Amino acid sequence: MSPPIWDRCDGAGPAASAMTAFRTLDDIEVAGKRVLVRVDLNVPMRGGAVGDATRIDRVAPTLRELAERGARVIVASHFGRPKGRPVAAMSLGPLAEPLSQALDGRPVRFVPDCIGAEAEGAVAALAPGDVALLENLRFHAGEEANDPAFADGLARLADVYVNDAFSAAHRAHASTTAVASRLPSAAGRLMQAELEALGKALETPERPVIAVVGGAKVSTKLAVLANLIGRVDRLVIGGAMANTFLHAQGVAVGASLHEPGLADDARRIMGEAAGAGCEIVLPTDVVVTREFREGAESAAIPAGDVPADGMILDLGPETCARIEAALAESRTLVWNGPLGAFEVEPFDRATATCARAAARLTQAGTLLSVAGGGDTVAALQGAGVLGAFSYVSTAGGAFLEWLEGRTLPGVAALEAGGP
Repeated sequence: MSPPIWDRCDGAGPAASAMTAFRTLDDIEVAGKRVLVRVDLNVPMRGGAVGDATRIDRVAPTLRELAERGARVIVASHFGRPKGRPVAAMSLGPLAEPLSQALDGRPVRFVPDCIGAEAEGAVAALAPGDVALLENLRFHAGEEANDPAFADGLARLADVYVNDAFSAAHRAHASTTAVASRLPSAAGRLMQAELEALGKALETPERPVIAVVGGAKVSTKLAVLANLIGRVDRLVIGGAMANTFLHAQGVAVGASLHEPGLADDARRIMGEAAGAGCEIVLPTDVVVTREFREGAESAAIPAGDVPADGMILDLGPETCARIEAALAESRTLVWNGPLGAFEVEPFDRATATCARAAARLTQAGTLLSVAGGGDTVAALQGAGVLGAFSYVSTAGGAFLEWLEGRTLPGVAALEAGGP
């Protein structure tokens, strides 16, 4: 069986599939050229050190390949929210060494600005194979404003533009959209893998397709649910979101977190799903407690028997078995959000049980599994299956907007291909 797409972002990588409408590194000549690579190095920092290097590690294959092919590599990223002015605590300077380590010790020169004479001079001094890291793009207001003059300044640094930051693709910023119209453009290996995985999950999926959507609030995922019911065969709704759907059906949910004001929306989604031939899977049994704390006394009971002072914090074993059976009948899975209060034991059981079932099917080669979203990544990591899914996106907002069916500006710019 092929390794997960997560692990296929090293080396030259696969050629773009027929479904892709953008150029990849396979389609551009880079030897001796200045290549501006938009990445996402917005990593957590603790005491001046990188707390989680996942995003650095995932862009390293693109940067390594470009350097090995003789490009003069110019790395650009945002960090935090400096609101258009320099903020020392948000400098990318401390990331030069961790980035160098991810590139097997290849030196990374830090440049204290991202446009202007200093940046242009630093880039001019690069030899083929060298790597430079520009200062935080958001130190200039023109980045988030998608300012043409700022985009011109970035474009003057390079001959070719590569976007490897799907996590920033939902933002119409200068470094994600305007620059792509000024230079020959292509997707990096991480962006390519992400777009191909997402395309296989919803645009050209192998059916049946099942979506698992969880989390706390229906209000944050109305657009996701509305888009998915027209694209998938089964939609599993878990987490506190499921409580709102149960309430909308007249099922008492006691003291559980829910949004009674969205009952009409929940009923509308269920009606539209029925019309689209999409089966919605809701809990038939739930895990209830009277106090939300680790190790709290809890019990699995039928969904209709929740007492007035009871809180639903997880799905019950019967519901988990139904989800596992549905996964076994499916060929494609899209997962966003936990099925219960996974941060606190024992209310992580449903998420872990179903995630492990999906991982086993993925490893057996019968299921393509694509997951994304911050809580989702944490939940899969907690279940010990983060690397066992076909693809796990760390893109957050961009992944959610893709689930909503929106056009992502950074992707649209790549599809245009540049001048």
